[in-house]
Amino acid sequence: MYFERISITEEAKAIIDRLIEKHGELIFHQSGGCCDGSAPMCFAVGDFILGSRDLMLGEIHGCKFYMAADQFEYYKNMHLTIDIVKGRGNSFSLEIPLGIRFIAKSRLLTDEEFENIRPPEILD
Repeated sequence: MYFERISITEEAKAIIDRLIEKHGELIFHQSGGCCDGSAPMCFAVGDFILGSRDLMLGEIHGCKFYMAADQFEYYKNMHLTIDIVKGRGNSFSLEIPLGIRFIAKSRLLTDEEFENIRPPEILD
């Protein structure tokens, strides 16, 4: 049994539920860009084109979570928890009009977690 690389807070789940109701199926992507580009961004499926170097780290509340491969190099030893904070981000992420933004809180994996971590999926 794998240890998951990513989890989500109850508060963030509630926002995802609202966004799904309005926009349908969603995905998350975290790139290595500057500023808000390095924050997790939420898009309707089909509104963001994934690249051949993007990796799928897992799912949060029914939404696939992708990360740019170069950004993953910084996070490969980390567990991420997706949460929300008040304040407007500077991106095209779907939660921005609600006056909140998604954030990724990270912590180092324990040795036991790292030994049993789910490997990222490479896109074809």
